[in-house]
Amino acid sequence: MVTSSLAPASLPAGSRIYAIGDVHGCRDQLADMHAQIAADLAARPVADALVLHLGDYVDRGPDSAGVVEMLRAGAPVPGARALQLMGNHEALMLAALAGDRRAAQVWLENGGVAALASWKVPPRTDPAAWAGLIPPAALAWLRGLARSHQAGGYLFVHAGIRPGIAIAAQDPDDLIWIREPFLSWTEPHEKVVVHGHTPVRAPAIRPNRIGIDTGAVLGGMLTCAVLEADRLGFLTA
Repeated sequence: MVTSSLAPASLPAGSRIYAIGDVHGCRDQLADMHAQIAADLAARPVADALVLHLGDYVDRGPDSAGVVEMLRAGAPVPGARALQLMGNHEALMLAALAGDRRAAQVWLENGGVAALASWKVPPRTDPAAWAGLIPPAALAWLRGLARSHQAGGYLFVHAGIRPGIAIAAQDPDDLIWIREPFLSWTEPHEKVVVHGHTPVRAPAIRPNRIGIDTGAVLGGMLTCAVLEADRLGFLTA
């Protein structure tokens, strides 16, 4: 059972959100996490459960293709809705596949080689041919990812928000790329921001944000924040 403590915000009664940090091609850890969530949900049923993935499904790890297929197939946990947000690595991959040469180079330098290999794209393939070697359904799924989700007192995004700017006026690129001044900001935001993107050894719990990228692909753990009412707990895989 998840051990919980007081959270910096709250969700409506009868709802629970399982927010999962950066996966980066670590399919086995993601499958383990989904199994843990299923067990927790079976032990502690709730009227409305949402499994929410915070982005960065691709790059660096061994099985980007497997992660995308697992998530694209539908709700990964019986009895729970699922929602996937876009990360900067998905955006970078899509820009590279669309023909942006600079994005292609940056992508290759930041884990794109491993992602291409997971889709069995041969080394030294002409970048112009990459998109044709990845299943169209996978690309359509990636293009359709949302950039944010709000529930109760929380905002869920991949990276963070620009402090001092209303949520409705945020630059979509900041939601998937920002680090500073978001990370060091100590004043309240409109909502408590739950995010990944910036690796930490253990979840970063602040009055205005919760960071849960614990470096699964860097030898750390895959972390899931379990939010319910005014409580916060964690699962790790």
